[in-house]
Amino acid sequence: MESFNSQLKQVLRRLGRAPLFTVITLITLAAGVGANTAVFSVLEGVLLKPLPYPKPDELVGVWLTAAGIKNLDDFELSPSDYFIFREQNRTLLDIGLYANDSMSVTGVAEPEQVPGLRVTDGTLPLLGIVPVLGRTFAKQDDSPGAPETVMLTYGYWRRKFGGDASVIGRNITMDGKSRQIIGVLPKRFHFLDQDDPAVLIPFQFDRNKTNLGNFSYHGLARLKPGVTLLQVNADVARMLPIVMTSFPAPAGFSMKLFEDAHIGPNVRPLKRDVVGDVGSVLWVLMGSIGMVLLIACANVANLLLVRVESRRQELAVRAALGASRGRIAVDLLLESVILGLLGSAAGLGLAYAALRVLAAIAPAGLPRIREIGIDGRVLLFTLLISLLASVLFASIPIFKYAGVRLSTGIREGGRALSQSKEQHRARSVLVVVQVALALVLLICSGLMIRTFRALTNVNPGFAAPADLQTFRISIVSALAKEDERVVRMEEEISHRLAAIPGVTSVGITSKIPMTGGGWHDPVFVENRTYAEGELPALRAFKFISPGYLGALGAPLVAGREITWSDTYKKNLVAMVSENVARELWHDPSAALGKRIRVSSKDDWREIIGVVGDVYDEGVSKPAAVSIYWPLMMDHFESDDSFAFRDVTFVLRSSRTGSESFLNEVRQSVWSLNPNLPLADVHSLDFFYKRSMARTSFTLIMLGVAGSMALLLGVVGIYGVIAYSVSQRTREIGIRMALGAQHQMLTGMFVRHGLALTGIGVACGLVVAIIVMRLMSSLLFKVSPIDPLAYGAASLGLVATAFLASYLPSRRASTVDPVEALRAE
Repeated sequence: MESFNSQLKQVLRRLGRAPLFTVITLITLAAGVGANTAVFSVLEGVLLKPLPYPKPDELVGVWLTAAGIKNLDDFELSPSDYFIFREQNRTLLDIGLYANDSMSVTGVAEPEQVPGLRVTDGTLPLLGIVPVLGRTFAKQDDSPGAPETVMLTYGYWRRKFGGDASVIGRNITMDGKSRQIIGVLPKRFHFLDQDDPAVLIPFQFDRNKTNLGNFSYHGLARLKPGVTLLQVNADVARMLPIVMTSFPAPAGFSMKLFEDAHIGPNVRPLKRDVVGDVGSVLWVLMGSIGMVLLIACANVANLLLVRVESRRQELAVRAALGASRGRIAVDLLLESVILGLLGSAAGLGLAYAALRVLAAIAPAGLPRIREIGIDGRVLLFTLLISLLASVLFASIPIFKYAGVRLSTGIREGGRALSQSKEQHRARSVLVVVQVALALVLLICSGLMIRTFRALTNVNPGFAAPADLQTFRISIVSALAKEDERVVRMEEEISHRLAAIPGVTSVGITSKIPMTGGGWHDPVFVENRTYAEGELPALRAFKFISPGYLGALGAPLVAGREITWSDTYKKNLVAMVSENVARELWHDPSAALGKRIRVSSKDDWREIIGVVGDVYDEGVSKPAAVSIYWPLMMDHFESDDSFAFRDVTFVLRSSRTGSESFLNEVRQSVWSLNPNLPLADVHSLDFFYKRSMARTSFTLIMLGVAGSMALLLGVVGIYGVIAYSVSQRTREIGIRMALGAQHQMLTGMFVRHGLALTGIGVACGLVVAIIVMRLMSSLLFKVSPIDPLAYGAASLGLVATAFLASYLPSRRASTVDPVEALRAE
């Protein structure tokens, strides 16, 4: 122990005597380790950490498949599924349903539209959630006809009621109904990875009124101990035929329709529902940042080689005095480990700051963002990579110099000898490695830049989204019972909004682009024959007002728009998107006059117009195949009368987003009815940018990694050339004495730097071609071996390497041959 303490003091003393070397090494290591720690924190928080619920491995998401329906990978549960699965399963402790909603809250301060969550009585207990005040939903609360109840989330309770504990038992008005507050959820409550709701209410499904269909509810369940996914999927497959025989088909739909859908089970870990498909992005980022650490290690190894070479004579003398090869190796390794640990400690500080930046720029929808942080597993990872890095960059100096021979060390310590090619080879190899890895990361960045440009070049189906203000309102039955009254209110609001200074057009829709989800159902075409067991493909349903297409900037490809006269007279009309028209009739104009319907009880509706394709899920996915309906209809989806009550207004104005404009919008709505709160107030540009947020986030992260790699690689080239010039001063003096020109001497060192770069680029291209295929899922209309990205990255790296070689090479031309020979 005393010997170790003595060695430790010697190492610290040597590092203190070389402050420039120590600082540069620590900065390099801190950058590499800090970047890796930050990205691993995200990876661990999102992918590796278990869900924050008791026994999370027992939690599953319950989904269904329908092999008989085109363009449908999986879908949610229906109330009929829920009743049978809960009553007759053999593998589940319990099952619950949930669905996002939005409710108006009135009578308490200013009216507001708040996000809500509908759940069955077993949903919260499945997750082990216990309220801090009051109680959770009981089976009685979830029964049809029971008194209306509500639970508040902690944040909403504090904001709306000031944290008043006496709120339990009081009533609030939601969507025109009085509901009793029965509980307040804990502060740390977050439902899966969704945005925090303000209120939770029970579904109150009525079994006696339940039909097949209405697959609109997310399911989660807890497995019985020892049950596997294979067993629970088999259990669900067993119960699906029971569902079919226990409930009738809805009016206008035949039982054969459900049989032809070939519904099957798709039970999977709940964590998969929470995390989604973000794993591929995070693993690519982790790999890229890992390369940065390797480059940093190569850089530090080069610095250590230079430092140890200056100690060759000292090491030779120590060996002559009896120091063993092992003792010298331990001394060199100890110095490296200390540097690694100190650099990692600084890297932790950088990682903490980087995580705050990452949280700010993280794309909307990055799951589990609240759970990302530096915990025990992250600290252990940092310790491991610091030790690994220490061993990596210490290994080369140890293997090269720990066993240096006495005669060699003393002879080469003489001041009259220039550095040999043997001594220079190790540093050259490290530079080649740095250049190769830097090129791989630059190519990654180039491919993402090309992907981002390809995305922005796609016409989303609408114009100037930054000028489009959107907001949503819901006209509940307490405000307007009759369908026509609802639509009249919506039209009147649109007229009042159009009167606001600066507004050029206004439209109403059930769903705006780039928000995903929505209403999907099969649509039948008149006089089209369907094969035995064949079902029509799903179509996205959108309910629109006159003027909506003009406000959105969506082109009318053929025919005409839906008018207010069509809406109020309930004319049998509809519109389709261009891709639907081309799929079914091969030409947009050929779709005009054709007729479609949803159920056998519905009236056939004539297609009067074809709308240009509009993207709903982001431009990286195909445009939505859409059917456009009037806001009010008779005999639709087997309902005698139908009006869309939850609508979004779209206003085109150059004032979009300004507070004064939004105040005028609110006052225009409230001038008609003060109990109409506005929700989801955003410009369409907000949703458009959010749809590309994951790509831009990946681009930024890979850009940072590429920039760090390029900087470290350039520093490596600069260091090798500069050191080479300093070690070959005598040779330069002799060459100049024999008549060598300055340009020739400078070119000699530049060629050496470019030769190393060329070898590194060649190796990097080979590696990139192999590994870039792993990135293919992140690319859009760009090949993993895109020649433009490869060429630009290679040329950029070579040009930068030329500068890094040229600058230190100029020192060769300033050498005084007389002084050089005298010094030697």
